[in-house]
Amino acid sequence: MPLKQEYGLAILNGIFSPQVSPSTNDCSSFFDKYYIETYMLFKELNLIEPILQALEKEGYTQPTPIQEQSIPTILKGKDLLGCAQTGTGKTAAFAIPMLQLLHEKHINTKATKNIKALILTPTRELAIQIEESFKAYGSNLNLRRLVIFGGVSQHSQVEALKKGVDILVATPGRLLDLMNQGFISLSTIELFVLDEADRMLDMGFIHDVKKVVAKLPAKRQTLFFSATMPDEIQKLANTILSNPTKVEVTPISSTAETIVQSVYFVDKPDKKKLLIHLLEDKDIQTALVFTRTKHGADRIVKDLGFAGIKSAAIHGNKSQNARQRALTDFKDRKIRVLVATDIAARGIDIDQLSHVVNYELPNIPESYVHRIGRTGRAGANGIAISFCDAEENEYLLDIQKLIKITLPVVDDHPYPLSWESMLAKNQVKRKPQAQSKGGGGGGARKSGDGNMSGKPRNASSQRKFGGNRRKRD
Repeated sequence: MPLKQEYGLAILNGIFSPQVSPSTNDCSSFFDKYYIETYMLFKELNLIEPILQALEKEGYTQPTPIQEQSIPTILKGKDLLGCAQTGTGKTAAFAIPMLQLLHEKHINTKATKNIKALILTPTRELAIQIEESFKAYGSNLNLRRLVIFGGVSQHSQVEALKKGVDILVATPGRLLDLMNQGFISLSTIELFVLDEADRMLDMGFIHDVKKVVAKLPAKRQTLFFSATMPDEIQKLANTILSNPTKVEVTPISSTAETIVQSVYFVDKPDKKKLLIHLLEDKDIQTALVFTRTKHGADRIVKDLGFAGIKSAAIHGNKSQNARQRALTDFKDRKIRVLVATDIAARGIDIDQLSHVVNYELPNIPESYVHRIGRTGRAGANGIAISFCDAEENEYLLDIQKLIKITLPVVDDHPYPLSWESMLAKNQVKRKPQAQSKGGGGGGARKSGDGNMSGKPRNASSQRKFGGNRRKRD
Protein backbone atom coordinates (compact mmCIF):
# COMPACT_ATOMS: atom_id res chain seq x y z
CA MET A 1 0.00 0.00 0.00
CA PRO A 2 1.50 3.41 -0.96
CA LEU A 3 2.45 5.67 1.89
CA LYS A 4 1.94 9.44 2.13
CA GLN A 5 5.17 11.09 3.21
CA GLU A 6 5.86 14.16 5.29
CA TYR A 7 5.88 17.55 3.54
CA GLY A 8 9.65 17.97 4.04
CA LEU A 9 10.39 14.59 2.47
CA ALA A 10 8.28 15.54 -0.50
CA ILE A 11 10.45 18.62 -1.00
CA LEU A 12 13.61 16.48 -0.85
CA ASN A 13 12.22 14.22 -3.53
CA GLY A 14 11.60 17.18 -5.81
CA ILE A 15 7.85 16.92 -6.11
CA PHE A 16 7.49 20.59 -5.38
CA SER A 17 9.74 23.40 -4.22
CA PRO A 18 9.32 25.44 -1.01
CA GLN A 19 8.56 28.51 -3.13
CA VAL A 20 5.43 26.89 -4.53
CA SER A 21 4.61 24.62 -1.63
CA PRO A 22 0.94 24.33 -0.69
CA SER A 23 -0.48 25.81 2.44
CA THR A 24 -1.17 23.61 5.44
CA ASN A 25 -4.85 23.46 4.50
CA ASP A 26 -3.94 22.29 1.01
CA CYS A 27 -1.49 19.56 2.07
CA SER A 28 -4.07 16.81 2.37
CA SER A 29 -5.54 17.31 -1.08
CA PHE A 30 -2.06 17.85 -2.52
CA PHE A 31 -0.86 14.47 -1.28
CA ASP A 32 -4.04 12.78 -2.48
CA LYS A 33 -2.83 13.77 -5.94
CA TYR A 34 0.95 13.59 -5.57
CA TYR A 35 1.68 10.98 -2.89
CA ILE A 36 4.99 9.17 -3.00
CA GLU A 37 5.05 5.41 -3.25
CA THR A 38 7.62 3.82 -0.94
CA TYR A 39 8.27 0.42 0.50
CA MET A 40 6.12 -0.84 3.34
CA LEU A 41 7.88 -0.81 6.70
CA PHE A 42 7.67 -3.50 9.38
CA LYS A 43 6.27 -0.96 11.82
CA GLU A 44 3.20 -0.64 9.58
CA LEU A 45 2.33 -4.33 9.92
CA ASN A 46 0.89 -3.97 13.44
CA LEU A 47 3.80 -5.78 15.04
CA ILE A 48 4.46 -5.44 18.76
CA GLU A 49 7.36 -3.34 19.97
CA PRO A 50 9.56 -6.21 21.26
CA ILE A 51 9.55 -7.78 17.79
CA LEU A 52 10.15 -4.46 16.04
CA GLN A 53 13.15 -3.86 18.30
CA ALA A 54 14.52 -7.31 17.50
CA LEU A 55 14.07 -6.70 13.76
CA GLU A 56 15.82 -3.35 14.04
CA LYS A 57 18.71 -5.03 15.85
CA GLU A 58 19.00 -7.48 12.94
CA GLY A 59 19.01 -4.54 10.51
CA TYR A 60 15.55 -5.22 9.02
CA THR A 61 13.16 -2.34 8.38
CA GLN A 62 11.35 -3.28 5.15
CA PRO A 63 9.52 -6.58 4.65
CA THR A 64 9.91 -8.57 1.47
CA PRO A 65 6.78 -9.09 -0.66
CA ILE A 66 5.96 -12.47 0.88
CA GLN A 67 6.41 -11.04 4.38
CA GLU A 68 4.23 -8.05 3.55
CA GLN A 69 1.45 -10.32 2.30
CA SER A 70 1.77 -13.19 4.79
CA ILE A 71 2.21 -11.44 8.14
CA PRO A 72 -1.22 -9.69 8.24
CA THR A 73 -2.98 -12.89 7.15
CA ILE A 74 -1.27 -15.01 9.80
CA LEU A 75 -1.91 -12.42 12.51
CA LYS A 76 -5.64 -12.74 11.71
CA GLY A 77 -5.43 -16.45 12.53
CA LYS A 78 -6.05 -17.64 8.97
CA ASP A 79 -4.51 -20.65 7.26
CA LEU A 80 -2.01 -19.76 4.56
CA LEU A 81 -0.73 -21.40 1.40
CA GLY A 82 2.55 -19.79 0.40
CA CYS A 83 4.20 -20.48 -2.93
CA ALA A 84 7.57 -18.76 -2.96
CA GLN A 85 11.01 -19.59 -4.24
CA THR A 86 14.02 -19.70 -1.97
CA GLY A 87 15.60 -16.43 -0.88
CA THR A 88 12.33 -14.49 -0.63
CA GLY A 89 12.34 -14.14 3.16
CA LYS A 90 9.87 -16.98 3.68
CA THR A 91 11.12 -17.99 7.15
CA ALA A 92 10.54 -14.54 8.62
CA ALA A 93 7.14 -14.46 6.90
CA PHE A 94 5.88 -17.14 9.28
CA ALA A 95 8.26 -16.79 12.24
CA ILE A 96 7.46 -13.15 13.02
CA PRO A 97 3.65 -13.43 13.21
CA MET A 98 3.86 -16.79 15.00
CA LEU A 99 5.99 -15.24 17.73
CA GLN A 100 3.49 -12.41 18.13
CA LEU A 101 0.46 -14.70 18.26
CA LEU A 102 2.04 -16.98 20.87
CA HIS A 103 3.28 -14.06 22.97
CA GLU A 104 -0.08 -12.27 23.00
CA LYS A 105 -2.06 -15.42 23.77
CA HIS A 106 0.14 -16.75 26.57
CA ILE A 107 1.70 -13.64 28.12
CA ASN A 108 -0.64 -13.79 31.10
CA THR A 109 -0.94 -17.57 31.37
CA LYS A 110 1.07 -19.89 33.54
CA ALA A 111 3.98 -21.55 31.76
CA THR A 112 3.41 -25.18 30.81
CA LYS A 113 5.55 -27.86 29.20
CA ASN A 114 3.10 -28.21 26.31
CA ILE A 115 4.36 -27.62 22.78
CA LYS A 116 2.34 -24.83 21.19
CA ALA A 117 3.89 -24.49 17.72
CA LEU A 118 5.49 -27.03 15.38
CA ILE A 119 7.59 -26.24 12.31
CA LEU A 120 8.30 -29.30 10.17
CA THR A 121 11.16 -28.99 7.68
CA PRO A 122 13.08 -31.50 5.56
CA THR A 123 16.77 -30.97 6.36
CA ARG A 124 18.88 -30.58 9.46
CA GLU A 125 20.57 -27.43 8.15
CA LEU A 126 17.26 -25.75 7.41
CA ALA A 127 15.88 -26.76 10.81
CA ILE A 128 18.86 -25.17 12.56
CA GLN A 129 18.52 -21.96 10.58
CA ILE A 130 14.77 -21.70 11.23
CA GLU A 131 15.40 -22.04 14.96
CA GLU A 132 18.07 -19.34 14.71
CA SER A 133 15.50 -17.05 13.05
CA PHE A 134 12.99 -17.63 15.87
CA LYS A 135 15.77 -16.89 18.36
CA ALA A 136 16.68 -13.61 16.64
CA TYR A 137 13.15 -12.28 16.06
CA GLY A 138 11.93 -13.47 19.48
CA SER A 139 14.96 -12.31 21.46
CA ASN A 140 12.79 -9.95 23.54
CA LEU A 141 10.04 -12.51 24.19
CA ASN A 142 9.82 -15.20 26.85
CA LEU A 143 9.17 -18.10 24.48
CA ARG A 144 11.16 -21.34 24.64
CA ARG A 145 12.47 -22.88 21.42
CA LEU A 146 14.01 -26.20 20.50
CA VAL A 147 15.29 -27.75 17.28
CA ILE A 148 15.45 -31.54 16.90
CA PHE A 149 16.92 -33.63 14.08
CA GLY A 150 18.54 -36.98 13.49
CA GLY A 151 22.19 -37.86 13.11
CA VAL A 152 23.05 -36.84 16.69
CA SER A 153 22.30 -38.19 20.14
CA GLN A 154 18.74 -37.58 21.29
CA HIS A 155 19.74 -37.12 24.95
CA SER A 156 20.06 -33.32 25.01
CA GLN A 157 16.91 -32.97 22.91
CA VAL A 158 14.91 -35.15 25.30
CA GLU A 159 16.19 -33.23 28.32
CA ALA A 160 15.10 -29.94 26.77
CA LEU A 161 11.67 -31.38 25.97
CA LYS A 162 11.22 -32.43 29.59
CA LYS A 163 11.83 -28.84 30.73
CA GLY A 164 9.13 -27.53 28.40
CA VAL A 165 9.11 -26.08 24.89
CA ASP A 166 6.81 -23.53 23.27
CA ILE A 167 8.15 -23.69 19.71
CA LEU A 168 9.51 -26.91 18.23
CA VAL A 169 11.41 -27.04 14.93
CA ALA A 170 11.87 -30.60 13.69
CA THR A 171 12.76 -32.90 10.85
CA PRO A 172 10.24 -35.70 10.22
CA GLY A 173 12.36 -38.72 11.18
CA ARG A 174 13.52 -37.56 14.60
CA LEU A 175 10.09 -36.10 15.41
CA LEU A 176 8.30 -39.41 14.74
CA ASP A 177 11.01 -41.30 16.64
CA LEU A 178 10.57 -39.19 19.78
CA MET A 179 6.78 -39.31 19.41
CA ASN A 180 6.90 -43.10 19.29
CA GLN A 181 9.06 -43.11 22.43
CA GLY A 182 6.49 -40.98 24.23
CA PHE A 183 8.64 -37.87 24.61
CA ILE A 184 6.51 -35.67 22.33
CA SER A 185 2.77 -35.12 22.15
CA LEU A 186 1.25 -32.94 19.43
CA SER A 187 -2.17 -32.70 21.06
CA THR A 188 -1.62 -29.10 22.22
CA ILE A 189 -0.30 -27.68 18.92
CA GLU A 190 -1.94 -24.35 18.04
CA LEU A 191 0.24 -23.39 15.07
CA PHE A 192 1.64 -25.83 12.51
CA VAL A 193 4.04 -24.96 9.69
CA LEU A 194 4.93 -27.35 6.89
CA ASP A 195 7.98 -25.83 5.21
CA GLU A 196 9.53 -26.85 1.88
CA ALA A 197 6.70 -29.29 1.18
CA ASP A 198 7.94 -30.10 -2.32
CA ARG A 199 11.38 -30.97 -0.98
CA MET A 200 9.67 -33.27 1.52
CA LEU A 201 8.18 -35.05 -1.48
CA ASP A 202 11.52 -35.20 -3.31
CA MET A 203 13.25 -36.70 -0.27
CA GLY A 204 10.60 -39.33 0.32
CA PHE A 205 9.22 -37.79 3.54
CA ILE A 206 5.66 -37.29 2.36
CA HIS A 207 4.34 -40.37 4.23
CA ASP A 208 6.09 -39.25 7.41
CA VAL A 209 4.46 -35.83 7.02
CA LYS A 210 1.04 -37.46 6.78
CA LYS A 211 1.74 -39.45 9.96
CA VAL A 212 2.59 -36.22 11.79
CA VAL A 213 -0.49 -34.40 10.48
CA ALA A 214 -2.68 -37.26 11.68
CA LYS A 215 -1.55 -36.59 15.27
CA LEU A 216 -2.29 -32.85 15.18
CA PRO A 217 -5.46 -31.44 16.74
CA ALA A 218 -8.21 -30.60 14.26
CA LYS A 219 -8.45 -27.07 15.64
CA ARG A 220 -5.20 -25.36 14.67
CA GLN A 221 -3.78 -22.74 12.35
CA THR A 222 -1.76 -24.23 9.49
CA LEU A 223 0.83 -22.50 7.33
CA PHE A 224 1.92 -24.41 4.23
CA PHE A 225 4.96 -23.35 2.18
CA SER A 226 6.30 -24.85 -1.02
CA ALA A 227 8.57 -23.48 -3.74
CA THR A 228 6.77 -25.55 -6.38
CA MET A 229 3.26 -26.93 -6.45
CA PRO A 230 3.15 -30.33 -8.18
CA ASP A 231 -0.14 -32.25 -8.08
CA GLU A 232 0.70 -34.37 -5.05
CA ILE A 233 1.69 -31.32 -3.01
CA GLN A 234 -1.51 -29.51 -4.02
CA LYS A 235 -3.55 -32.52 -2.90
CA LEU A 236 -1.72 -32.54 0.45
CA ALA A 237 -2.37 -28.83 0.90
CA ASN A 238 -6.06 -29.36 0.20
CA THR A 239 -6.30 -31.99 2.95
CA ILE A 240 -4.57 -30.06 5.76
CA LEU A 241 -5.59 -26.45 5.09
CA SER A 242 -8.94 -24.88 5.92
CA ASN A 243 -10.05 -22.08 3.59
CA PRO A 244 -6.48 -20.79 3.19
CA THR A 245 -5.31 -17.46 1.86
CA LYS A 246 -2.91 -18.06 -1.03
CA VAL A 247 0.25 -15.98 -1.30
CA GLU A 248 2.41 -16.27 -4.40
CA VAL A 249 5.09 -13.65 -4.86
CA THR A 250 7.37 -14.88 -7.62
CA PRO A 251 6.79 -17.44 -10.36
CA ILE A 252 8.52 -20.69 -9.51
CA SER A 253 10.27 -20.69 -12.86
CA SER A 254 11.98 -17.33 -12.40
CA THR A 255 15.38 -16.38 -11.10
CA ALA A 256 16.16 -13.20 -9.18
CA GLU A 257 16.99 -10.23 -11.39
CA THR A 258 19.92 -9.40 -9.12
CA ILE A 259 21.76 -12.58 -10.16
CA VAL A 260 24.12 -12.37 -13.16
CA GLN A 261 24.01 -15.76 -14.87
CA SER A 262 26.41 -17.30 -17.40
CA VAL A 263 27.44 -20.67 -18.80
CA TYR A 264 30.88 -22.04 -19.65
CA PHE A 265 31.00 -24.91 -22.15
CA VAL A 266 33.76 -27.28 -21.06
CA ASP A 267 34.73 -30.92 -21.47
CA LYS A 268 33.89 -32.99 -18.41
CA PRO A 269 37.54 -33.86 -17.53
CA ASP A 270 38.46 -30.15 -17.68
CA LYS A 271 35.83 -28.95 -15.22
CA LYS A 272 38.14 -29.17 -12.20
CA LYS A 273 40.81 -27.20 -14.09
CA LEU A 274 38.28 -24.52 -15.05
CA LEU A 275 37.03 -24.26 -11.46
CA ILE A 276 40.55 -23.81 -10.14
CA HIS A 277 41.24 -21.27 -12.91
CA LEU A 278 38.19 -19.21 -11.95
CA LEU A 279 39.05 -19.34 -8.26
CA GLU A 280 42.39 -17.71 -9.05
CA ASP A 281 40.31 -14.53 -9.20
CA LYS A 282 40.59 -13.17 -5.67
CA ASP A 283 37.38 -11.18 -6.18
CA ILE A 284 35.61 -14.52 -5.63
CA GLN A 285 35.88 -14.41 -1.86
CA THR A 286 33.37 -17.20 -1.28
CA ALA A 287 31.79 -19.70 -3.65
CA LEU A 288 29.11 -22.31 -3.19
CA VAL A 289 29.72 -25.14 -5.66
CA PHE A 290 26.96 -27.61 -6.55
CA THR A 291 27.40 -31.14 -7.79
CA ARG A 292 24.87 -33.89 -8.46
CA THR A 293 26.45 -36.62 -6.31
CA LYS A 294 28.00 -37.00 -2.86
CA HIS A 295 31.04 -38.73 -4.35
CA GLY A 296 31.45 -35.87 -6.81
CA ALA A 297 31.37 -33.33 -3.98
CA ASP A 298 34.12 -35.15 -2.09
CA ARG A 299 36.22 -35.43 -5.26
CA ILE A 300 35.98 -31.66 -5.90
CA VAL A 301 37.17 -30.95 -2.34
CA LYS A 302 40.21 -33.17 -2.94
CA ASP A 303 41.00 -31.49 -6.27
CA LEU A 304 40.74 -28.04 -4.71
CA GLY A 305 42.91 -29.15 -1.80
CA PHE A 306 45.67 -30.21 -4.18
CA ALA A 307 45.46 -26.71 -5.69
CA GLY A 308 45.82 -25.08 -2.28
CA ILE A 309 42.20 -23.91 -2.07
CA LYS A 310 40.47 -24.51 1.26
CA SER A 311 37.07 -26.12 0.90
CA ALA A 312 34.66 -28.56 2.51
CA ALA A 313 31.77 -30.73 1.35
CA ILE A 314 28.29 -30.91 2.80
CA HIS A 315 25.94 -33.76 1.91
CA GLY A 316 23.86 -36.55 3.42
CA ASN A 317 26.76 -38.91 4.11
CA LYS A 318 28.50 -36.41 6.36
CA SER A 319 27.89 -36.54 10.09
CA GLN A 320 25.85 -33.74 11.60
CA ASN A 321 28.92 -32.36 13.36
CA ALA A 322 30.92 -32.39 10.13
CA ARG A 323 28.15 -30.64 8.21
CA GLN A 324 27.68 -27.98 10.85
CA ARG A 325 31.43 -27.42 11.14
CA ALA A 326 31.70 -26.97 7.36
CA LEU A 327 28.86 -24.43 7.36
CA THR A 328 30.33 -22.52 10.28
CA ASP A 329 33.81 -22.44 8.73
CA PHE A 330 32.33 -21.17 5.47
CA LYS A 331 30.28 -18.46 7.15
CA ASP A 332 33.34 -17.42 9.18
CA ARG A 333 35.47 -17.33 5.99
CA LYS A 334 37.84 -20.00 7.32
CA ILE A 335 37.26 -21.86 4.07
CA ARG A 336 36.67 -20.22 0.72
CA VAL A 337 34.58 -22.85 -1.04
CA LEU A 338 31.66 -24.98 0.12
CA VAL A 339 30.68 -27.91 -2.10
CA ALA A 340 27.11 -29.18 -1.76
CA THR A 341 24.59 -31.56 -3.28
CA ASP A 342 21.00 -30.58 -4.08
CA ILE A 343 19.69 -32.00 -0.81
CA ALA A 344 21.55 -29.17 0.95
CA ALA A 345 20.51 -26.55 -1.60
CA ARG A 346 17.60 -25.07 0.37
CA GLY A 347 19.19 -25.53 3.75
CA ILE A 348 22.08 -23.15 3.23
CA ASP A 349 21.62 -19.51 4.17
CA ILE A 350 24.79 -17.44 4.02
CA ASP A 351 24.86 -13.67 4.13
CA GLN A 352 26.62 -11.91 1.25
CA LEU A 353 27.36 -15.05 -0.76
CA SER A 354 28.60 -13.63 -4.05
CA HIS A 355 29.10 -16.71 -6.24
CA VAL A 356 27.30 -19.95 -6.96
CA VAL A 357 28.92 -22.45 -9.33
CA ASN A 358 27.00 -25.28 -10.96
CA TYR A 359 29.90 -27.67 -11.43
CA GLU A 360 27.36 -30.11 -12.82
CA LEU A 361 24.02 -28.96 -14.17
CA PRO A 362 21.03 -30.43 -12.34
CA ASN A 363 18.84 -32.87 -14.24
CA ILE A 364 15.76 -31.26 -12.66
CA PRO A 365 15.36 -27.69 -14.01
CA GLU A 366 13.73 -26.36 -10.83
CA SER A 367 16.84 -27.34 -8.87
CA TYR A 368 18.78 -24.77 -10.89
CA VAL A 369 16.50 -22.02 -9.60
CA HIS A 370 16.93 -23.20 -6.01
CA ARG A 371 20.70 -23.55 -6.37
CA ILE A 372 21.41 -20.09 -7.67
CA GLY A 373 18.88 -18.64 -5.23
CA ARG A 374 21.58 -19.00 -2.56
CA THR A 375 23.07 -15.76 -3.94
CA GLY A 376 21.42 -12.46 -4.87
CA ARG A 377 19.22 -12.63 -1.77
CA ALA A 378 17.22 -9.77 -0.28
CA GLY A 379 18.10 -7.44 -3.15
CA ALA A 380 21.86 -8.08 -3.05
CA ASN A 381 23.80 -8.78 -6.24
CA GLY A 382 25.07 -12.26 -7.04
CA ILE A 383 26.82 -14.25 -9.74
CA ALA A 384 25.80 -17.72 -10.93
CA ILE A 385 28.24 -19.65 -13.13
CA SER A 386 27.33 -22.95 -14.78
CA PHE A 387 29.65 -25.51 -16.36
CA CYS A 388 28.11 -27.48 -19.23
CA ASP A 389 29.72 -30.45 -20.97
CA ALA A 390 28.40 -32.07 -24.12
CA GLU A 391 26.25 -34.60 -22.25
CA GLU A 392 24.58 -31.84 -20.20
CA ASN A 393 23.31 -29.92 -23.21
CA GLU A 394 19.77 -31.24 -22.71
CA TYR A 395 19.77 -30.19 -19.07
CA LEU A 396 20.73 -26.67 -20.14
CA LEU A 397 17.92 -26.58 -22.68
CA ASP A 398 15.42 -27.64 -20.02
CA ILE A 399 16.70 -25.00 -17.60
CA GLN A 400 16.47 -22.23 -20.18
CA LYS A 401 12.98 -23.34 -21.14
CA LEU A 402 11.91 -23.13 -17.49
CA ILE A 403 13.46 -19.76 -16.64
CA LYS A 404 12.74 -18.29 -20.11
CA ILE A 405 16.27 -16.94 -20.32
CA THR A 406 19.06 -17.84 -22.74
CA LEU A 407 22.15 -17.92 -20.56
CA PRO A 408 25.05 -15.80 -21.84
CA VAL A 409 27.99 -17.97 -22.94
CA VAL A 410 31.52 -17.15 -21.81
CA ASP A 411 33.98 -18.25 -24.50
CA ASP A 412 37.07 -16.55 -23.20
CA HIS A 413 38.50 -19.26 -20.96
CA PRO A 414 41.37 -21.77 -21.35
CA TYR A 415 39.28 -24.98 -21.41
CA PRO A 416 36.61 -24.60 -24.11
CA LEU A 417 34.50 -27.58 -25.12
CA SER A 418 36.24 -29.44 -27.97
CA TRP A 419 34.69 -29.76 -31.39
CA GLU A 420 35.14 -33.53 -31.07
CA SER A 421 32.82 -33.54 -28.04
CA MET A 422 30.32 -31.35 -29.84
CA LEU A 423 30.22 -33.63 -32.86
CA ALA A 424 30.05 -36.75 -30.72
CA LYS A 425 27.13 -35.30 -28.83
CA ASN A 426 25.27 -34.72 -32.07
CA GLN A 427 25.46 -38.46 -32.80
CA VAL A 428 23.96 -39.50 -29.46
CA LYS A 429 20.21 -39.73 -29.00
CA ARG A 430 18.80 -38.10 -25.95
CA LYS A 431 17.90 -40.46 -23.13
CA PRO A 432 14.21 -40.37 -22.15
CA GLN A 433 13.49 -37.96 -19.29
CA ALA A 434 10.35 -37.63 -17.22
CA GLN A 435 8.23 -34.56 -17.66
CA SER A 436 8.91 -32.01 -14.92
CA LYS A 437 5.93 -31.23 -12.72
CA GLY A 438 7.04 -27.64 -12.30
CA GLY A 439 6.50 -26.74 -15.92
CA GLY A 440 10.09 -26.86 -17.08
CA GLY A 441 11.07 -30.39 -18.01
CA GLY A 442 9.78 -31.01 -21.46
CA GLY A 443 9.71 -34.31 -23.25
CA ALA A 444 12.28 -35.94 -25.50
CA ARG A 445 13.81 -33.92 -28.32
CA LYS A 446 15.01 -35.06 -31.68
CA SER A 447 18.51 -36.48 -31.67
CA GLY A 448 21.32 -34.52 -33.22
CA ASP A 449 20.15 -31.09 -32.07
CA GLY A 450 23.40 -29.60 -30.82
CA ASN A 451 21.78 -26.32 -29.88
CA MET A 452 23.62 -25.33 -26.71
CA SER A 453 22.07 -21.87 -26.62
CA GLY A 454 18.48 -22.84 -26.00
CA LYS A 455 17.32 -20.89 -29.08
CA PRO A 456 15.28 -22.63 -31.78
CA ARG A 457 17.52 -24.02 -34.52
CA ASN A 458 15.84 -21.83 -37.10
CA ALA A 459 16.26 -18.65 -35.05
CA SER A 460 19.01 -17.44 -37.37
CA SER A 461 20.25 -18.56 -40.75
CA GLN A 462 23.76 -17.64 -39.60
CA ARG A 463 23.49 -19.65 -36.40
CA LYS A 464 26.65 -21.43 -35.21
CA PHE A 465 27.23 -23.67 -32.20
CA GLY A 466 26.27 -21.87 -29.01
CA GLY A 467 24.48 -18.56 -28.73
CA ASN A 468 24.33 -15.26 -26.91
CA ARG A 469 28.07 -15.45 -26.41
CA ARG A 470 30.21 -12.91 -24.64
CA LYS A 471 33.75 -12.67 -23.41
CA ARG A 472 34.54 -12.99 -19.74
CA ASP A 473 35.12 -9.64 -18.07
